[in-house]
Amino acid sequence: MTVSSKTARRLIPTLLLVLWASAEAAPSLDLTWENILVERDGVQSAVLSPDGTRVAVTGSKNGKQGIFLASVDDGEATFWLEGSSPAWFADGKRISFLQDSDIWVGTVGSDSLQRITDDDLDERDARPSPDMRWIAFYSRRSGHQDIWLVPADGSAKPRQLTRESMTEDDARYAPSWSPNSKQIAYFSNRSDYWEDDVWLVDVVSGKTRQISTSFMVTSEPSWSPDGTKIAVLGTAKSDFWYQDLSEIYVLDPIAGTESAVSMQVFATDLLHNHRPVWSPDGKDLYFPYHERGEIELWRAPAAGGVATRVTNMGGSFRSYDSSPGGGFVFVRSNATRGFDVDYVATSGGLERRLTHFATDWNGLVEPQEISYRSWDGLYIQGFLFLPPGFDAAKQYPSLVMVHGGGTNSHYKGLSLVEQRLANIGYVVLAVNYRGGSGFGRVFQDLGVNDWGNGQALDAASAADFIRGQSWSTGKVGIYGYSYGGITSMAAISRVPDAFDAAVPMGGIYDFGDAYENADRIGKVFIKTGHGGSPQERPDIYAISNSLSRVDNIETPLLIMHGELDVRAPFRQYQLAVEILEKEGKTFESKSYPGEPHGFRNPQNRVDMYQRLEDWFDKHLN
Repeated sequence: MTVSSKTARRLIPTLLLVLWASAEAAPSLDLTWENILVERDGVQSAVLSPDGTRVAVTGSKNGKQGIFLASVDDGEATFWLEGSSPAWFADGKRISFLQDSDIWVGTVGSDSLQRITDDDLDERDARPSPDMRWIAFYSRRSGHQDIWLVPADGSAKPRQLTRESMTEDDARYAPSWSPNSKQIAYFSNRSDYWEDDVWLVDVVSGKTRQISTSFMVTSEPSWSPDGTKIAVLGTAKSDFWYQDLSEIYVLDPIAGTESAVSMQVFATDLLHNHRPVWSPDGKDLYFPYHERGEIELWRAPAAGGVATRVTNMGGSFRSYDSSPGGGFVFVRSNATRGFDVDYVATSGGLERRLTHFATDWNGLVEPQEISYRSWDGLYIQGFLFLPPGFDAAKQYPSLVMVHGGGTNSHYKGLSLVEQRLANIGYVVLAVNYRGGSGFGRVFQDLGVNDWGNGQALDAASAADFIRGQSWSTGKVGIYGYSYGGITSMAAISRVPDAFDAAVPMGGIYDFGDAYENADRIGKVFIKTGHGGSPQERPDIYAISNSLSRVDNIETPLLIMHGELDVRAPFRQYQLAVEILEKEGKTFESKSYPGEPHGFRNPQNRVDMYQRLEDWFDKHLN
């Protein structure tokens, strides 16, 4: 159905076709929590058109938020429409997108919109079929994460295509259409709650079949141009559920084979956000690879062989895309620049910045990459954020930041929290403790069956390193969110004299208890990291348990958590507060109603980090 301009204005804000130059200068902002967590601009996603000439960019710039249309040739960007999750139709003239969880279609150069779904139910990751007849999307309206189909012209209501494909709380990936539009590849745990496999569903009959068995899927499946193969990132089921260092598996749905691409490096899924991409001739696969905090694009023969690096951009990218028309776009950040779109030709060469959405900041410092010797002789990578005008002859209080995602890393992107803390006078050391990616599989394996232990000692060793510097006041704090919260609590409960103040946020402090009430991804992560369930491996869960060590804590701590968190269940906060009170420890606590893991309300983030700043000011200055 075609919506009139009047109806469109009533249903969603008016489609704007005002030229919005992406290079237009924006005022620089000071590093305040309000600016960092509420006001900042930047790009969230970028999708190349099929002919490779235009990019649908989702982001915010100077008060405009939504989908922009940018030219690959000159980067000129036009604010197009309000919405998110754009996906191109094969003709390159239209996109599907989401607005208020409904699916819409917009046409380049037109102010008319087509509303495809109109309900109070959820829709996510909508993808048009190559023949442009259908739009496939995920929804939990069935009580599971299932794929639904709706005609691309909105002529009929959605119909359910898969049944019980994934648990309701596991909302990853998008449907992947075969080139002939007859099948969709998707991931499912239907065969086993603890396993993620690749399945196929026939669009006409709805018949499904499992086509992978030996590995855990960690990316959206990617079809070869001729439709005979499927590439996907994954880790062997016999291994730990690694993040950032995965294998590329190639599946042959007809022959029923699956094999890992033989090459000298790994692929990086970056918390399940990246996927492999086929070359137009189907001979090569492109993929991201993470090394020492930086992510670059690599290429390897699909049949296996020597992998070579395509880009040399530096920094880190949260997403990338390519098209049959050629070229790659990256949503990239570096140590002093927020997320914007960069373009690299398929032939290689220098990257070219297409957009200038990211906020410019006053007072940024280039962090210094260092290494320090840890408790067992290993050298740990760190990034040192120094206050503006740093003088080594003076003394400064210091902070150790421990990153989230235990098997991930601190990347060389723009770290505004650390920049803010350095700006107000702290030396901040962000550490890439053992078990994280970017240093090879052997280093990453050091965290398996030893969660929160050797990693906590790495953080404590960072405090020792800082106190050995002439510029240190001797006062050192520690903080982190998610796995950073885990490591912060683990450190102060294992090395009582290492830190003078601590702020663990959104962490897990008793993995055995969290195993019982986390969401599915949390459960899988906990089980694989400990080599089994708490009943099967009580000795390993005893190693990671920080609540059993609360009586050791001497460090004043501020603990914070979201009350709707199910990844690091809110009960972890409640248990910690109860035990801290019972043991008579010096602490404060703050929980946030309505907040899941990774806060949604920017003002709650402002409040959390202002409390963090006040806590360190009280105990370190």
